[in-house]
Amino acid sequence: MWQLPAITLALAITLTNTLPLDTQFSLPELENGGVHWAVIVAGSNGWYNYRHQADICHAYQILHKNGIPDERIVVMMYDDIAFNRQNPHPGVVINHIHGSNLYKGVPKDYTGDAVTPSVFLKVLQGQKVGLDSLGSGKVIDSGPNDNIFVFFADHGAPGLIAFPNEYLYATKFISALKDMHEEKKYAKMLIYIEACESGSMFANLPKDINIFAVSASNDHESSYACYYDSELETYLGDVFSVSWMENSDKVSMNKESVQQQFAIVKKVVNTSHVQEFGDMSIGKLKLSAFQGPKAAMRNNGQNSLTTFDFANAVHSRQVVLQILKNKLEKVKSWQMKEAIKMELYQLYKEQDLIGQTFRYITNRLTQGESELTEKMLQASESIQDDSCYEEAVEHFRHTCSSFGNSEHILGHLKTFVNLCNAKFYIGHITNVIDHVCSSLN
Repeated sequence: MWQLPAITLALAITLTNTLPLDTQFSLPELENGGVHWAVIVAGSNGWYNYRHQADICHAYQILHKNGIPDERIVVMMYDDIAFNRQNPHPGVVINHIHGSNLYKGVPKDYTGDAVTPSVFLKVLQGQKVGLDSLGSGKVIDSGPNDNIFVFFADHGAPGLIAFPNEYLYATKFISALKDMHEEKKYAKMLIYIEACESGSMFANLPKDINIFAVSASNDHESSYACYYDSELETYLGDVFSVSWMENSDKVSMNKESVQQQFAIVKKVVNTSHVQEFGDMSIGKLKLSAFQGPKAAMRNNGQNSLTTFDFANAVHSRQVVLQILKNKLEKVKSWQMKEAIKMELYQLYKEQDLIGQTFRYITNRLTQGESELTEKMLQASESIQDDSCYEEAVEHFRHTCSSFGNSEHILGHLKTFVNLCNAKFYIGHITNVIDHVCSSLN
């Protein structure tokens, strides 16, 4: 095992005690002489999406507790939960029923409208230019001996993950990772993604660029929310996220390997199929290689999880619906019941309109061939034409802007995958989108 020579170690200790705080943390933490970096992102906003920011706050506490300094943890979250008017405990964010406050001390590096795909990719690639005006200016300023941990929690769809106002496509993400590898920006990287269809983000991840990636679901299924809190009237976590984090809370980082954590989480997550991608050899490394250098003993180093109750876990795209149903059962006053019923009516109406819009687009393209229309609407195929798919999605997002950023749109984007795979011309697809959506705006 690599270790500092005695004289160098003594000098390092002296420097640690005398250098300014912002320069103390360049001392080696990894066996190859490198250090840890992390970027954690919640890509949503709004009280109904509370769980994503709660996941990120929890992840920060794990990394911080295990010795990664704030100088090397970049946090991106909208930051509209802790002091939301619906929060009965201002300044408190929890990730488990009756859990402890995880918001305290969390860096606010990039918040609000700065939580975008472009900022995320710049942060990840260490591109500082222009970021000072958007947030802390902090980036992953890593080198060839450093390890990077990435955790993202939000909604997703085939080949993309969602940010509050934009999408990040797998093509751009994988391209950025390849560039980082070529530029020797890291030694090893571990990526966890919590999102629906998140497996599709890594379909083209090379196995030879020193990255091990884990997704909450495969490329055609939803991820799930859990831990409904009747006082906060929202879900506190996501099944995959709380599984790996509550495992990390309990084990010793230098005892459990990345592969062991993957195996444990894959077994306990019974709502979706947790997947692994990339360089499998990285799985042999201990969690301490990515989630923090401290080797604090927990639970005698045994692999374990807390007792999970996923019986009431809910499909991520049905969270809003289920919250409204839970609230309807809880309230007593007639006026409140009527108000919630109206919200449910509006939600059902929106879901139906989105579904009908995709049906109109598809039916027009297939010239009314019912069997082909149903196939285009229902099939779950892998993306074969990224350019066509991404252009169709972006055109729909901008042209049918009356839907806003409803997560229910994401559940229908597979239609564009199927249309593009079936060789429908992108110019024809966008023209039909224009025609159908013009009546909506």
